[in-house]
Amino acid sequence: MARASLPAHDVADLALAPEGLARIAWAGEQMPVLARIRERFADQRPLDGVAVAACLHVTAETANLLLALRAGGARTSLCSANPLSTQDDVAAALVAEHEIEVRAMHGEDLGTYSEHVRALLAGAPELTLDDGADLMMTAHELGAAALERLIGGTEETTTGLVRLRRLQDEGGLERAVLAVNEAHTERALNDRHGTGQSAIDGLVRASHVLLAGHTLVVVGFGAAGQGVAERARGAGAAVIVCEVDPLRALEARMSGYEVMPALRAAEQGDIFVTVTGSRRVLRREHFERMKDGALLANAGHFDVELDLDALRELAGGEVRQVRPLVEQYKLEDGRRLNLLARGRVVNLAAAEGHPAAVMDVSFALHALCVEELVRRRGELPAGVHPVPPEIDREVGRLKLEALGVEIDEPTAEQAHYRQSWG
Repeated sequence: MARASLPAHDVADLALAPEGLARIAWAGEQMPVLARIRERFADQRPLDGVAVAACLHVTAETANLLLALRAGGARTSLCSANPLSTQDDVAAALVAEHEIEVRAMHGEDLGTYSEHVRALLAGAPELTLDDGADLMMTAHELGAAALERLIGGTEETTTGLVRLRRLQDEGGLERAVLAVNEAHTERALNDRHGTGQSAIDGLVRASHVLLAGHTLVVVGFGAAGQGVAERARGAGAAVIVCEVDPLRALEARMSGYEVMPALRAAEQGDIFVTVTGSRRVLRREHFERMKDGALLANAGHFDVELDLDALRELAGGEVRQVRPLVEQYKLEDGRRLNLLARGRVVNLAAAEGHPAAVMDVSFALHALCVEELVRRRGELPAGVHPVPPEIDREVGRLKLEALGVEIDEPTAEQAHYRQSWG
């Protein structure tokens, strides 16, 4: 039953709370690592009174992170990192049943999104949790008032880290940020297995296409691109990889994929998935070479990897909705290019994002990094920092334990050998 007094909020419909509670509970059952951390947090209360603001995808998995932080004593607030990823029932449950400030609605426009980010910062958070760096970047834009109580934050995405490092290079980053995205456990599970599975899931849900027999072009071969390529090949697709990094391109080639420039791949691909964290990696010159009926999907964080302005210009305004999440652009020569989920991250806009078992690791990292930032308050200099290796190893250990997997311990002789010259 909803409480008589609710926190500040802006959600679609509080009546959806019962469905949200069920969704949160289901996800929680598949997040044993975060559950262990939540139990310890409840016992030790390492975050007592700390104000934490999160700009993350508002999903059942994120809800379990917020509840773990609150168990540790934190005062939490949440807005959405993507207007198409918000689960309105989860947002309602967090407000009505858990008394957490939430400002997020599925499909909200950019103006509303910006208002939500600023509303969270108006609460003077001490820590930020970001998926794209919008909280931390906006805090710097707002200046001293927003930064006054801010200790630091965490960042979940490659895109967010690019933005923060650019600010750091310019001498403007004034707080410490832990790069959760670059932790070993994050790359191994979230990027490779999470994005790999959920991006293909979103692509198929949106288009109902058969991957077998088609050629799928993966633009970007980082950990997430590797996951997409693996699963596409496993489903029977021929896979082409496009890269700008020679080491990643070499890795793709040695893994058995065709590797070529994107302009050449544009002529051969049936399906295109961008996953680079960069801007306009598929542009007018690529669209002009694509086959009739090609599918365009983005699995990067922001909707800037596909040059949507160029696509609209080529279509001359002739666009029609052919499926709920597919817009068909008809070009002057009659070719049709099909854009999935408006170019937004396809695994969340067209599917349900990463499975809870994957987000268990990501959010365990965030929770322990929040604890680390509080514990080391005032010690970490401004800048982007790696996740401490002991946190990475602890999350890996807890995940193996949850999976029932045992590993060897080095003998005393082996431990000595690793630390000596001979």
